[in-house]
Amino acid sequence: MSTGQIILLLLLVLAAGAYVFRGWSKRRRRKRLLASELSDHQRALIEEFVPLVRRLPPDLRRKLEGKISLFLDQIRFVGCNGLDVTEEMRLSIAAQACLLVANTNTWYRNLYTILIYPGAFTSRRREQDGYVVTERQTARLGESWSRGPVILSWTDVEDGAADAHDGHNVVFHEFAHQVDDLSGHTNAIPVLSKGQSFRDWEHAFVDAFDRHVRNVERGQRTLFDAYGATSHVEFFAVAVEVFFEKTFEMKREEPDVYEQLASLFRLDPASWD
Repeated sequence: MSTGQIILLLLLVLAAGAYVFRGWSKRRRRKRLLASELSDHQRALIEEFVPLVRRLPPDLRRKLEGKISLFLDQIRFVGCNGLDVTEEMRLSIAAQACLLVANTNTWYRNLYTILIYPGAFTSRRREQDGYVVTERQTARLGESWSRGPVILSWTDVEDGAADAHDGHNVVFHEFAHQVDDLSGHTNAIPVLSKGQSFRDWEHAFVDAFDRHVRNVERGQRTLFDAYGATSHVEFFAVAVEVFFEKTFEMKREEPDVYEQLASLFRLDPASWD
């Protein structure tokens, strides 16, 4: 073996060693963060801004704190239109986003940035109907993009978290889209939990969506926000909002949907004190 070949071999060994070390270091850091606890100050802020957290059982709160620590370590929060991002904003958003994944191994592996606007923001939408392409500006409270970022209106984040019983929560909605996208497609079919049946999932959600669309078209009262009638994807996100905030109504009126979401998230909000 020539000197050049030996040097090349050594460089390859060093590169492989560095890659293995980085992976080991990353896993070790992740494990440490997941096992960490928040400070009393952080807990107090979360309970103030996200009152739903007060209902969680102790074991779930411990898991949530670890997920929050991991989330804060991974995500960069960017204020837009002159907004200064505060600790309260980061903790509030992190707590709500992590509640969806607190009791599972699901993780927002493709998300690294959250953009926060002071209030509703405008978004340009491109729509095509045959050969006709239309672009329009629409006011938005939140957006979720495949592989990030998530974009949020702080006013609506704050309002959505403050009332934990109205069925409207922009963070739950947009992060439901993030969970949905982890399958590789945002199509209202997330990666199901072990033991969940796609057939049961489809049956529950398609039937509930069809009922919801009929109710909206007839102008009848609906458990879900009317926006959920626009597509199966939006219905899933709206259903997640209702699952956490109108728990008992969902369990009574749409028990199959409740059961599927409880299995997906490994959570049973109806049992929380």
